[in-house]
Amino acid sequence: MKQQISVDKAIKRGHLIVNVPVFIVILGCPALSIYLSEQNLIPTWGIAIAFIFGFILAWLIWSFMITKWRIWAFENVRNVHELKKRAIQEKLIWNDGNIFEKTEIRNYEDKIKLKNLNKKFEKDDEYKEDYSLPPKMEIYYSKSYAYFQLSISILIIGVGVYFLLKDEEGKSYIIGLIMSVIGVYSSFKESRKVFNSKPQIIIDNKGIKTKNIDFRDWSLIESEEVIQEGYGKSAKSYLVYFYDEGEYEKMEIDSLNVKYRELENIIRTYRIRYNKSNS
Repeated sequence: MKQQISVDKAIKRGHLIVNVPVFIVILGCPALSIYLSEQNLIPTWGIAIAFIFGFILAWLIWSFMITKWRIWAFENVRNVHELKKRAIQEKLIWNDGNIFEKTEIRNYEDKIKLKNLNKKFEKDDEYKEDYSLPPKMEIYYSKSYAYFQLSISILIIGVGVYFLLKDEEGKSYIIGLIMSVIGVYSSFKESRKVFNSKPQIIIDNKGIKTKNIDFRDWSLIESEEVIQEGYGKSAKSYLVYFYDEGEYEKMEIDSLNVKYRELENIIRTYRIRYNKSNS
């Protein structure tokens, strides 16, 4: 039986064979042109040409390599739904129908392989229960995260007060006032998290309860998942699920004492336990 590759391993390989070469070309072409220009081997305007050439070459590399990665990944990974979701979140591929997705270079053979691989999406992903999780999981605000944010807020207040006191002519008064107000508001907000000892999310094999939504049985919950919006340091993670015929919860989890992947594993495990107890 063919051994299946994990989603994590497939994503890492995607970054290695697709994004790393793209990154090298985008930086390398301009860097090389600058060096050649300093050596008087090419004219200065050649640097601008190198930027354009680097971008085009990088896009061609991505367009070719992403197709090869798609085929390899979907052939070797069992949970193709999770793989596709992760690949989109990590900017390896684009959403279906996106104009940039249409720039992928696919020959006739590639198109046939991808069409056949679409059949794998007819099956649901398979997950295993994490036996290390307790009967009930209570998730709280992360104290370390809250203290860090509180420290930043206090620093902003300090800088704002500095501008207010030092500004004898009133030129920086508005800036100091704005920073002070933002710092005070943020400090109050983070202080509430520091002293909040109530669980923000409670999950067990019966259902989910959050600080916003009362307990909902798993039988009333559907499409539960953890998603990421944004990219890089600005990305935010959310717990999302639908309940009661179209109502839904979307709760940010970055300030909680649980990570994105951990919460994914948690909700999958308790869903599995619910299904087992009701099978």
